[in-house]
Amino acid sequence: MMRGEAPVLRILISLLVSCGVAAANPAASPADYVLAIVDVETTGLDPAHNEMIDLGAVYADVDGTEIARFFVRMTPDHPERAGAVARSINGFDEARWETLGAVSEEEAVRRFLAFHEEHTGGRTAIFTAYNATFDRDFLDALLKEHEAPRFRDLFTYYVLDLPSIAWGAGARGLSGRDIAAAFGVAPETSDPLEHTGISGAAWNLELYRAMLAAEAEN
Repeated sequence: MMRGEAPVLRILISLLVSCGVAAANPAASPADYVLAIVDVETTGLDPAHNEMIDLGAVYADVDGTEIARFFVRMTPDHPERAGAVARSINGFDEARWETLGAVSEEEAVRRFLAFHEEHTGGRTAIFTAYNATFDRDFLDALLKEHEAPRFRDLFTYYVLDLPSIAWGAGARGLSGRDIAAAFGVAPETSDPLEHTGISGAAWNLELYRAMLAAEAEN
């Protein structure tokens, strides 16, 4: 272990190394890794029934330096499955989505894969999110539906879940508002007309940076 490493970075490393990924890791070769910081908005909670309606991603290095960002809105095949709660969170409306330039799921996948390939450049991508299981499952379902490269073909096996990192750093909350307060970060917008995948992904990066800075001070 490198002297003076931040504990958050050690958590990141341990997730990869403890299960046998030892030949290369973010401490030994940080330039070989990219954090794929992702947030999705959906029509509900079940990836087997509901669909994504937007996808935001900010790719960064392991120190939190932004590389590039991506955002796309997509038209779901079954908009009637969008629940009232989901609509109240992300402002989804069929007519509004058309006005905002939503594209087909197939086109959204094509654009995301092109972005991913350009900004990973052969480096290992670590999927990173707030409630990573939720975002991973929806992205995995979208890729499978369109016979695209599988999730596991794009990202390393292990994912980074930001609340889990915060928990390990001593912040025992789970909500974004609680964890934001613990690290001195303003909460992400709750305005459904402003809350999008890219606003979420950008906020995730801000939280990650705040956790790195807090640990570096200890």
